[in-house]
Amino acid sequence: MGEAGYRGSCGVRLFDVTGGSAVEIAARPAEVERDLHDMVEANMETMLGVRHLAREYSTGPVHGGRIDSLGLDENGSPVVVEYKRGRDAGVITQGLYYLAWLTDHRAEFQQLVRDRLGADAASQVLWSSPRLICIAEDFTRYDVHAVREIRRTIDLVRYSFFGTGLLALEPVAKVTAVPTPARSDGRRPLAGTAGSGQGGVAHLRSALDELVRGFGEDVSSVDRKQYRAYRRLRNFACVSHAHQQEVVATLRLAPKDVDLVAGFTRDVSQIGHHGTGDVEVRLRTEADLRRAEPLLRMSYDAA
Repeated sequence: MGEAGYRGSCGVRLFDVTGGSAVEIAARPAEVERDLHDMVEANMETMLGVRHLAREYSTGPVHGGRIDSLGLDENGSPVVVEYKRGRDAGVITQGLYYLAWLTDHRAEFQQLVRDRLGADAASQVLWSSPRLICIAEDFTRYDVHAVREIRRTIDLVRYSFFGTGLLALEPVAKVTAVPTPARSDGRRPLAGTAGSGQGGVAHLRSALDELVRGFGEDVSSVDRKQYRAYRRLRNFACVSHAHQQEVVATLRLAPKDVDLVAGFTRDVSQIGHHGTGDVEVRLRTEADLRRAEPLLRMSYDAA
C-alpha cells in the first residue's frame, strides 16, 4: 500500500495502489463504540504512549460513573481516555467530569498503579499534569475552541477505520495546562542565538525548544525531575536535565534506521536512561543542532 494520510473533514483520501491502479479505501466509523474501545485499549501503549490500567473503572456510587479507560503515560501522568463512536461534544464534558474525579481521588489511583505496575511506578505519578484524551469520529470547531479555554491538559483525537484492518488516529487539538516558558518579551529565544560562544548550553536548549515546537501546533512538553519530554500523543524527544556541558536527548527512533556516528548519536536501547527513546543525540554547538534536525523531525513524525 502506498503512503497516505488522513485529515477527516479536511479531505485527504486514502488509496490502495498495490496493483498499480489507485483504489480508494473509504473511511468509516466503528460499527459499535466497543470496537473502537477494544482496538485502542489492546494497543494503547503503541497508539497513545499510555500503559493501560483499567477498563470501565467505577467512580463509586456517589459519583456514579464509569471511566472508559484509565492509564499512565510514559512520563507518569495519569490519563483518562473516553471514546465516542460518532460526533458528540458530550465526550469532552464527560471526560472532564472524570478528570476532576481523578484529581480528587489520588490515593485510589496510586493504589491502582501500585497493583498493576508496582510501587516504583506509583511513587512517580506526575500529578502536575493529568491528561484527558477524547477519541471520536470528529469534533466541531466549537469543541476545539472550548478545550482551548479550559485550563486542563486535553487531546482531541479523530479516528477512522479504513477497510477491514486499518485504523487512523489524528490529533485534532492539543491543550496543555502547563504554560510554555517564554522570554520577557513574550517570544521564545531564536535558534540563531544558540552555541557555546553565545550563552552555551542554556541557549542551545532554548534553540532546541524553539525548533521542536515549530514542527507543529500539536507539540507540547512536560517536565520531570530528570528530563523534559516533548510529545504529540506520544513522546518524541526527551532532553536530560543532568548534563551541564552539552544537551543530551533521546529520540523515538529505531537504532537500525539511523546512521550512528560516534560522539554524536548512539544506540541506548540496552542502556539505562531517563525518558523514552532508543537513540541518543549529543549536542554541543549550533551546528550539531542543525545536524540533528532531520532526526528530530523523523522522531516527531513517528510519535
